[in-house]
Amino acid sequence: MACRIDVRDTAGRRELSRRVGSVGVKTTSSPRPRGRPGGGRERILDVACELISSHGMDDVRVARIAQAAGVSTALVHYHFATREALLGEALRHSYERAGRSRTALRATVGTSSGRLLAAMIEHCLPLPGRPEREWVLWVELWLRAVRHPGLQDVAHELYARLHKWFAGAIAEGVARGEFRVDDVDAATDVLLGAIDGIGVRVLAGDPAVPLERARDLLLALASRELGAVVART
Repeated sequence: MACRIDVRDTAGRRELSRRVGSVGVKTTSSPRPRGRPGGGRERILDVACELISSHGMDDVRVARIAQAAGVSTALVHYHFATREALLGEALRHSYERAGRSRTALRATVGTSSGRLLAAMIEHCLPLPGRPEREWVLWVELWLRAVRHPGLQDVAHELYARLHKWFAGAIAEGVARGEFRVDDVDAATDVLLGAIDGIGVRVLAGDPAVPLERARDLLLALASRELGAVVART
């Protein structure tokens, strides 16, 4: 799921980097020194996100990324030992690049846990534009994680961070007396699973599940799971 993860979650980023390296998908997660040969990493990731989301990982070669980023192929390989490592880092970069909008959600909904959760669900839908492109990156990760254990750990770590975000909002609503939930973790998993399943159908252009219907289904599910009205207004 292409929800944008909080860029301030530095502990999660360090753990993700450790996990990727420990299972054989080599990547350079820690910041390289500025200037050559370490410069250009952010630019490479920006371009990789756009190309992979537009054309798919199978049709994007390192040479194409290097050309579009205005760097050498050697520099791309310097930062990312494999295309799988590049995909994992591109996905993280995509989320972190949009992390400010995630942290700004609270300011738009006031003190209502129901409105906050509705905004979070909206944030995770494959809306036209960048959110849709982030969803494509996430689907690429799903497909490749089946065969690459290192990418499985990337997916697991990102899901853990996503779960923490949603579970925190739900637990806060319980503490305020807005939500009635016996098992916060279970309710979180149900909601995230529904967002994934419905979001994929929206992304694939399923006429039975247009964006507005997807939104309504997810808000209705959240309301049932939490025993409260979860709505944008």
